[in-house]
Amino acid sequence: MHWSLRKGTQAAQKLPINWEDQCERSAMRKAYVIKEEDIPPQLWVNSDQTKMVYAPGGQLTWGETGAKQIQVLGNDEKRAITVFVSVSSDGTLLPMQVIYGGKSARSCPTVEAPHYTDLVNEGFLLQESGTTTYWSTLGTMKTFVDKILAPYFEKWKKDLGLSPLQKSFWTIDAWSVHRSQEFRAWMRKEHPTIILDYVPGGCTGVAQPCDVGIQRPFKLSIKRSYHEDVVADILEQFDEGVAVVRMDTRLPTIREKSTRWIWNAYRALSDRDLVKKVAHFV
Repeated sequence: MHWSLRKGTQAAQKLPINWEDQCERSAMRKAYVIKEEDIPPQLWVNSDQTKMVYAPGGQLTWGETGAKQIQVLGNDEKRAITVFVSVSSDGTLLPMQVIYGGKSARSCPTVEAPHYTDLVNEGFLLQESGTTTYWSTLGTMKTFVDKILAPYFEKWKKDLGLSPLQKSFWTIDAWSVHRSQEFRAWMRKEHPTIILDYVPGGCTGVAQPCDVGIQRPFKLSIKRSYHEDVVADILEQFDEGVAVVRMDTRLPTIREKSTRWIWNAYRALSDRDLVKKVAHFV
């Protein structure tokens, strides 16, 4: 049949022509702020939002040798959630914000979901987006700062014996909501000690620590946990002697399972040495 194992085709991310100059300028700005404000590594945090699809498939399939376009079954899965991952320069993995599409708490996993209590006890935010999509919004950004980021900074200021007026440093993408006048004005008013720092536009793949070093192992762990559930469900049906094996891919079902996947990924990444190794800030 002239087939070979192939990877699904996709467009490559393009960097700005002057990306090296932009990244160098960004690094110099960081160095200046950190020196002038005496910011310790515990008070420098990088955050990054990532899409987590409910049914993560593989990128490989069997296709005709020489074919230019390869379609992979499952790559059109649109149902997903947004996970806001954050790490500090000293290697700390912060609690995550997990955003489920919907306008009420019924859009989120129930308290009976696997490891739901563990996540909440660790400080995770499992919340609805307030819209029909799973995308982060200005409102969810404010919630993240109020309930995860600011308390984390305040705790470290006390632990390190620093003044409440000590500045902290927060590096995020140059996304429109992050850079909006409304969000920046809100930050200046509500959290004046947090200095905003933006990854140069179009340079996420080379200058965003979480994207470069954390998101990949996070998503690999999610995919592994999902596949574990798939195998377990199939084997259970085999044991029951069903004539036709069917997977329950209804949204309420896989949404309940998502808490176990996220908990496993969090535990896998909760290694200070690992975070420091894969998430180089400068």
